[in-house]
Amino acid sequence: MILQLFFSFIKVGMFSVGGGYAAIPLIQNQIVDVHGLMSLEEFTDLITIAEMTPGPISINSATFVGTRLAGVPGAILCTLGCILPSFLICLALAYFYYKYRQLGGVQKVLAALRPAVVALIASAGLSILLLGIFGGEDPALANMRVVECFLFVAAFYALRKWKLNAIQIIFGTGAAGTLVYAFL
Repeated sequence: MILQLFFSFIKVGMFSVGGGYAAIPLIQNQIVDVHGLMSLEEFTDLITIAEMTPGPISINSATFVGTRLAGVPGAILCTLGCILPSFLICLALAYFYYKYRQLGGVQKVLAALRPAVVALIASAGLSILLLGIFGGEDPALANMRVVECFLFVAAFYALRKWKLNAIQIIFGTGAAGTLVYAFL
């Protein structure tokens, strides 16, 4: 069963393009649907724990599933299976980059990719901002969360004006939000 888990998570690691949340349906397919190693309710509980735990959701999920099904060896092999494909792909890309980085074509391709990467990061940031301020994808003024909007503006102002570091901003807004919601 441990090898079955390892190869299942290698598949997850290879095909979960798009981040950790893209891996969850693949993990569910392998663990619940294909191999029947867990019920959907057990899997949902493990995903909930993985979301609450600091770190990447796909790696946390792999670790928790492995621990639940095969103890510490299962956790190690599931985690390795999840990260091994990405590691090998990054290793190969780094090798080819360092070997061919002086070629003009490589620099042109990388220069062309920069705006796309910035757009992807901006899109993810905007999605998170809309979720935080409006509670979803419907940015209607009636759905606006006033406290979260105020905290965002205050955090942005503090970040730009006083050049505070991100950890101070996170803890400050977390404390302020906790105090506000404690009295509401």
